[in-house]
Amino acid sequence: MNPVESQSEAAAAIKQAVSLAADPNPTISKQEALLRISPTQLEAVLHTGFEHSTRDVLTQGLGASPGAAVGKIVLTADEAMTATDDVILVREETSPADVHGMQVAVGILTTRGGLASHAAVVARGWGKPAVCGAENIEIADDHIVVNGERIDVGETLSIDGTSGDVIRGTVHTTHVEPIPEIAVLLQWADEVRDLNIRANADTADEAKVARVNGAEGIGLCRTEHMFLDEQRLPIIRKMILAASAEQETQALQALRDSQHKDFLGLLEEMDGLPVTVRLLDPPLHEFLPEIEDLIEAAARNELDQHDQDLLRAARRWRERNPMIGTRGVRLAWLKPGLYEMQTLALLDAIADRTASGGTPLVEIMIPLTVSGEELAGIRERIQSTIEEHSPGASIKIGTMIETPRAALVADQLAQHADFFSFGTNDLTQLTFGFSRDDIESSIMGLYLEQGLLHNNPFQQVDSEAVTELVQLGVERGRNTKPDLPIGVCGEHGGDPTSIELLAATGIDYVSCSPPRIPIARLAAAQAAIHRTTEN
Repeated sequence: MNPVESQSEAAAAIKQAVSLAADPNPTISKQEALLRISPTQLEAVLHTGFEHSTRDVLTQGLGASPGAAVGKIVLTADEAMTATDDVILVREETSPADVHGMQVAVGILTTRGGLASHAAVVARGWGKPAVCGAENIEIADDHIVVNGERIDVGETLSIDGTSGDVIRGTVHTTHVEPIPEIAVLLQWADEVRDLNIRANADTADEAKVARVNGAEGIGLCRTEHMFLDEQRLPIIRKMILAASAEQETQALQALRDSQHKDFLGLLEEMDGLPVTVRLLDPPLHEFLPEIEDLIEAAARNELDQHDQDLLRAARRWRERNPMIGTRGVRLAWLKPGLYEMQTLALLDAIADRTASGGTPLVEIMIPLTVSGEELAGIRERIQSTIEEHSPGASIKIGTMIETPRAALVADQLAQHADFFSFGTNDLTQLTFGFSRDDIESSIMGLYLEQGLLHNNPFQQVDSEAVTELVQLGVERGRNTKPDLPIGVCGEHGGDPTSIELLAATGIDYVSCSPPRIPIARLAAAQAAIHRTTEN
């Protein structure tokens, strides 16, 4: 079925199902109408696609963020920023330092990384088409080579973020016409589902899209994404490079001022709904230039004093396995001022929002905890900051469950947590021992072809070990606190099959990227109907 037929047929199917159930003499029930529409059909009418035509498909990667994009090739974030035409940003893999270029590109293409990689997660959050792990592409200084075929910077590529196709030249895109039946269908879904749907959103713009799409709050605000624009990145680098406590304090105060504004925008958009703010999670090296680039520049004697300081810092913070290294709560023990600064910025935003007549509902989430003592110590510091600066503030403090150990000792963690949120991206990575950045572009395809795995566990939550860990975490957490609110904020929160599996574990909500919220609303309703039917 070609993309145009798929989109038009999906729209026709939705119109027919709603018509049959909404008729004064309905021939099917609302629940039957909900079950007739697959999440894939709903997704087809929400995103642009390519018109059916002969395609010069150069290679294929992972469809990491749905939609179609056409633009001229650029190879760096800075080139994307200065371009006057639509561009496709092509990178080996993206990092926080590329965010400014990712923002202006119409699409993102990487040669490494999978569905839980930086490029994929960021692109899905923005609703920007992305293809990741297209490993048959070699990147040179001013061109790329795809299966031996050279394509220069400035030439046009078309990428399909659903199929993963990378196409040479221009392919015309379809125009998505919203149909009113979608709103009716989703209203029926909201009447049926018992699972709340929140958004993974880091900016006011993302929060606005999320609320329009029906989000019932923010389940994950990744505060590190607020540090990554061109104005903020130098400030956090000053904090990392600080040679004295005074310099570090000055940098943290500047970060507090910028985070205050960011938090205020989120709270305005989500007024009256819960906003779960995850304190800084990634290792500090992610905010520094690539160490290889600095080493090469040093060999050419091109580093000034500031760059030499950056190289020393990059060497200091570099780790062999950074995803299981000094990040999350571990970083907070080394740099206590970071979490204190973020808490103060939140208190500033809450005070401003309250003074304006708003109703801010804030939850602070501590990432990567693995023991009760670790969580209790950081919670005490955060609580002390709140009581000292805003004693009347009512803020819940909870934690992410991202490691197998955290799930297994959830009864201990629950003693010091007001809520749990399972980060299933990291939980999958650590349960399987698979690198979320590399495995999908290396052996995942082979494993699926050979039947060694039934599904890509980063796309569809593992129905055995990972969901069992979620189930154990839910049970053990609620053995300590029976009313403990629990959610899931990994990318599985927007996958329909995963939603059904996770709903059965007893969680209260899932959180997903803003463009996927309608899909999650439908999938949650279908999961509720299935459970009712089975019982």
